[in-house]
Amino acid sequence: MSVNKVILVGRLGRDPETRYTGGGQDVCNFALATDESFKSKSGERQKRTEWHKIVVWGKQAEIAQQYLKKGAQIYLEGRIQSREWMDKENQKRTSFEIVATNFRMLGSRSDSMGGGTARAASASAGDFDSEGPAPIEHEPAGPEVTDEDIPF
Repeated sequence: MSVNKVILVGRLGRDPETRYTGGGQDVCNFALATDESFKSKSGERQKRTEWHKIVVWGKQAEIAQQYLKKGAQIYLEGRIQSREWMDKENQKRTSFEIVATNFRMLGSRSDSMGGGTARAASASAGDFDSEGPAPIEHEPAGPEVTDEDIPF
């Protein structure tokens, strides 16, 4: 048995970018920042930020493009996937990305999308009809995040 499951909570580093495959399927990409705080050996408080490449396909890609913006905090589930290619110098390159299977916006819409009431939108395979997502009542998102906490 094996498991390839990723759960991340972080903030978008840029607005999502959507492209289309030759077959017309939506694919959306964005960067997600997660950070951790810890004390160094000398006792100083340190912060480390990790950047994750996120890929969202199909209807979820449409939803991500429509609702997610730079700085938005999201909860995301997915799987790790590697890609290999040859660069311009004919060197083999590998990158790792998270293929999202579902995501949920955290915080209020006014915090992450520039206005509105406190609600969260979610996207999961099969969650939406043709009219798009129905907002879900806001759930507590944990401690308040200040501008200093955003890693960009």
